[in-house]
Amino acid sequence: MSAGVERAAGAVTGAAVNPFDGWRSLGISLYMILVGYGVLVGIPVISSAWVNQLGFSEVEVGRVAGADLGGLSLGAVLTALLIPRLDRRWLTLAGIVLSVSANAACMTITDYESVLWLRVVSGLGSGFYTAVAVANLGATSWPARAFNYSLFAFAFSQAGELAVLPMLPMNSIYLVFIVAYLLTLPFLGWYPGRSSERAVQAVSGDAQDVTVPRYVPWMVLAAIGVTYVNIGAYWTYIELASASSSANPDWVSQVLVFTSFFSVLGCLFATFISNRFGLARPLMITLFMQAIIVVMLVAGINDVNIVISLFGFNFLWIFADVYQMATVANVDPDGRYSALMPGAQGLGQIVGPNLAASLLGAGYGYDGVFIFCAGASLVALLIYVMMYVNLKAAIPALADAS
Repeated sequence: MSAGVERAAGAVTGAAVNPFDGWRSLGISLYMILVGYGVLVGIPVISSAWVNQLGFSEVEVGRVAGADLGGLSLGAVLTALLIPRLDRRWLTLAGIVLSVSANAACMTITDYESVLWLRVVSGLGSGFYTAVAVANLGATSWPARAFNYSLFAFAFSQAGELAVLPMLPMNSIYLVFIVAYLLTLPFLGWYPGRSSERAVQAVSGDAQDVTVPRYVPWMVLAAIGVTYVNIGAYWTYIELASASSSANPDWVSQVLVFTSFFSVLGCLFATFISNRFGLARPLMITLFMQAIIVVMLVAGINDVNIVISLFGFNFLWIFADVYQMATVANVDPDGRYSALMPGAQGLGQIVGPNLAASLLGAGYGYDGVFIFCAGASLVALLIYVMMYVNLKAAIPALADAS
């Protein structure tokens, strides 16, 4: 972040030490983010497992994925409301209990209707758990850097899931998530139960202080939700769409793993670009390119363009997350809006897979799904264009903040 606008609405002042800056707090929060987003990043292979091992239809898979990630959204929203008043460790514990219980129940209950509601409960627990972790990173003195660390680790976690989960039976997949949540318990004391008290500074621009408009974080959260409509629909159905095309299924599975590592390069490159050009303009270009990367599959999926699409999608996905998370962090002193980010992502994950499932059910096929994904990316782009134009006129320093 540039020195002039670092921490656009919140900076550490005085001699007090921010309790969220310690390596133990950072470490457990990063681990929790990787676990909390585990279903989201593994959804392509989990979706295939639901079809191949449990016999769910393609439409049912969209509903179940939307239920899980929609529960995450609801849990994150509730956490954002409760986190100023409740101990964060108790919220984390509630998330662990819900997620572990629901995943354990899914090991014995396999009918569609029951699994649908159990995934809502599991997602709700993930929402509590993940939102606390995201809020912890947002409450550090350097949130944009902390989120960058999380996305860097996220790339390796995603690759690991996509490489290992396809080799496991359905119950073992659930067991992996159960163990991952339970491993958090011995380390709950590693981060503070309450938010740190930090003074709020306004953005400095043209030698005078200005107030950050309230609409800024809300517009970013709205755009995150729409961006994840695209991500949710694409990521839920990309492996299933490839399986029904001329592309080699084994080749696609290998590409899914390798493209996850490509996200590491995207994370580093995104930081370099934002330091040079700010957040807003690269983000708008990213969303436009993401629409192109998705809609190109309408012409047909083969071994060549699936590689281009998956590599491009993962590369740009990290770009979008780096820029969007940093934009929220710039105007969020205690992590409250940051806690809503999983909610916005989860909301997009409800709408994306469910609308994609409806398109498939109506006979529009995967071509219709990919056109829908591209449209969602362009809507997010429009939101950012509107926000950028308004900020450029009112607060140029924030409009081009890095």
